[in-house]
Amino acid sequence: MSFKTPDLCDEFETELGKTVRVVAPMFQRYGGRSSFSGEIITLKIFEDNSLVREAFGENGQGKVLVIDGGGSLRCALVGDQLAILAKKNGWEGVVVYGCIRDSGDINGIDIGVRALNTHPQKSIKKGVGDRNIAVTFGGVTFNPGEWLYADEDGLLVSAKPLV
Repeated sequence: MSFKTPDLCDEFETELGKTVRVVAPMFQRYGGRSSFSGEIITLKIFEDNSLVREAFGENGQGKVLVIDGGGSLRCALVGDQLAILAKKNGWEGVVVYGCIRDSGDINGIDIGVRALNTHPQKSIKKGVGDRNIAVTFGGVTFNPGEWLYADEDGLLVSAKPLV
C-alpha cells in the first residue's frame, strides 16, 4: 500500500474541516520502513515496557502500536529484541511517545518506528499500564480502532481507513 501523508491531507480535507488529524512534528524516524500504516492499538505506560512485550507477542498484522510513555526521556520502552518480536508477529509499526534503544539494530529491521529519541537504559518491568484506551499527545487523541499513517513527512490519524 503506497501513500504520501501530504496527499492524504489534501484529499481528505473538506469544506467543514479536516477528516485527518496531524500529529505535531516531534518524532524521529527509526526502523527499516520509512512509511507504515495500520489500525491503532494503544498502550498507556510509564517507564515500564512489560505491556509492550505482551502486545508485540500477539498477531499484529495490519496494526500499529501507539505507546503513550508520558514523554519520558529517562529510559527506553522499545529495544531491538522487542522490534524483532514485533516484526515476527506482523506488526506494521510502533509510535513511542518516549524513547527507544538499540536504534542502529532497529534501523535494520523491516518495521516502522517513530520515537522522541533514544536512551541506552532499559525500563522497569512491573506490568503496570493500560491497554486500548484513548491516549493523547502531539496535539492528537489516538483511539483504538482508528488508523495511523506515517511517512517521511509526518503522522496522520483518521477515524476510518484512507487507502
